[in-house]
Amino acid sequence: MIFLTIGSHEPFDRLVRAVDEWAARYPGWVFGQITDAGDYRPRNMEWVGHMGSQDYADRVAASGLLIAHAGMGSIITALSAGKPIVIMPRRGHLQETRNDHQWATAERLRGRPGIHVAADEAALPKVLEQVLHSPTDSLGTLSPHASPALLEAVAGFVRAQAAR
Repeated sequence: MIFLTIGSHEPFDRLVRAVDEWAARYPGWVFGQITDAGDYRPRNMEWVGHMGSQDYADRVAASGLLIAHAGMGSIITALSAGKPIVIMPRRGHLQETRNDHQWATAERLRGRPGIHVAADEAALPKVLEQVLHSPTDSLGTLSPHASPALLEAVAGFVRAQAAR
């Protein structure tokens, strides 16, 4: 199963429409959590507007691939579960978000194992096909704990600030 999630507050019709059009080729493969606020209603995939946290966790666990906006919550969820994710950023100039922070996030994470970036709805089908028809990334899971290197860097910063 492929799980599309766009967050729980703002609609992202451009992503939902692109995934729905692609899903017509793969009946029964895609399930979406798309909010009730958007105007577009998918015809080629099952979907809900909202879901509880346990249902959401169950969908993530059962999925082989996540598709999402480039929000850090979705990305961290995928990495924590060891699932590959295709992200498409919301764009500020299209009034999908306040600014282009999701674009910056997507560009920063582009090329990392398990994270696949579709710049826009035109690129999305190609990215999805590449992910489906290529070997699985060696992804692993994201640790719930900070790395020793990060902890030492933070500690060093705190010590330097205290010494001022």
